[in-house]
Amino acid sequence: MLLRYATCLSIAIAGSMATAEWRGFRGTESTAVATTPAPTSWSDTENIAWKADLPGRGLSSPIIVGDRVFLTASSGGRQDRLHVLCFDDSKGNLLWERQFWATGRTIAHPTTCNAAPTPVSDGQRIYAFYSSNDLVCLDLDGNLQWFRGLTHDYPNASNSLGMSSSLIVAHGVVIAMVENDTDSLTTGIDSLTGEELWKLNRPRKANWTSPVHWKGNTPEDDLVLIQSSAGVVAIAPRTGETKWSFDDGASTVPSLVVADGVAYVPSHGITAIKPGESTPNVAEIVWQEGGLNPGTSSLVVHKDKVYLISDAGVLSCADAKTGKREYQSRLPKGHCSGSPVISGDHLYVFNEEGNGIVVDLTNKGKVVHQHSFGQSILCTAAISEGALYVRSDKTLWKIAAK
Repeated sequence: MLLRYATCLSIAIAGSMATAEWRGFRGTESTAVATTPAPTSWSDTENIAWKADLPGRGLSSPIIVGDRVFLTASSGGRQDRLHVLCFDDSKGNLLWERQFWATGRTIAHPTTCNAAPTPVSDGQRIYAFYSSNDLVCLDLDGNLQWFRGLTHDYPNASNSLGMSSSLIVAHGVVIAMVENDTDSLTTGIDSLTGEELWKLNRPRKANWTSPVHWKGNTPEDDLVLIQSSAGVVAIAPRTGETKWSFDDGASTVPSLVVADGVAYVPSHGITAIKPGESTPNVAEIVWQEGGLNPGTSSLVVHKDKVYLISDAGVLSCADAKTGKREYQSRLPKGHCSGSPVISGDHLYVFNEEGNGIVVDLTNKGKVVHQHSFGQSILCTAAISEGALYVRSDKTLWKIAAK
């Protein structure tokens, strides 16, 4: 067991060093902030490195590991055909594709689909999750390592609108949120074997948020934050043990973000919390601002500013130290189901009208570029090595300066 944990720890350390990669929903560290700059303009003929056709449907984000781009999709009249695709990053050629049959419930609202959760990687394997509660582990060459149909173990764990919580992998544990109105749970799965290590009974309410990394002073102190209608719990990834919690409720749609030892939670507007000093197992409120109301998009923090987008398409910027709003900026028409990402001093977001929008954060949120792809986009973009990756149901684009 000690040898396995040491192996997992070395993978975690290697993962933290590979910051230019984008290994999961909102990046390797789930911050939505890239370490490399991305193009600030593009068109159908400018700065499009390549595009690739996709099967079926998909809301999940692309992830980038080394020189490969990984993506999931689902197809068929019942959305019961599950796809994992791997593209060559330089040319966009399809290197391999694996397909599986769904074993769980595939019914979802027409806006979403079975391939809504974003896959994750520890740098050696790909973990793909679907609304049907099917969890697939492949190596980077597409060889099946293990498959878990979680509906076999938890037949009542479902959501009539469709599940969309993305995975996280930390210290050799794949953490899957299967939170719903009936048999609601979050589980920790051994990344090497697919065996369940622990299970938490969770609030019985549909939940579409995703887990987030909390980096400790040492790797042994790393935690994972789980958000729900009840609030936030900080758990040890190897055991699922709760280390501290915030119990005053939170949204079940946009996810929190962590920056500089503070978690910014969509709760009563936005509530900034950190571990308590006098009572370590109870979170301390740093500030709470009821006038900051995120819509579907998750939060992002950059250079001591908190950014959020309302359902009305208004970008707000607030001081991360105090919560005081500094400015608002109306974005071009279109609902933003995907979350914003930041590279340099620019914020990128794509909306359901198919528009890619670039915002200058040094000029009070001025929109400096927009381009329509002509296809509805609901995913959150990925950024790696100076390139921006975004997908619709039918197309995956790589946007990079030529």
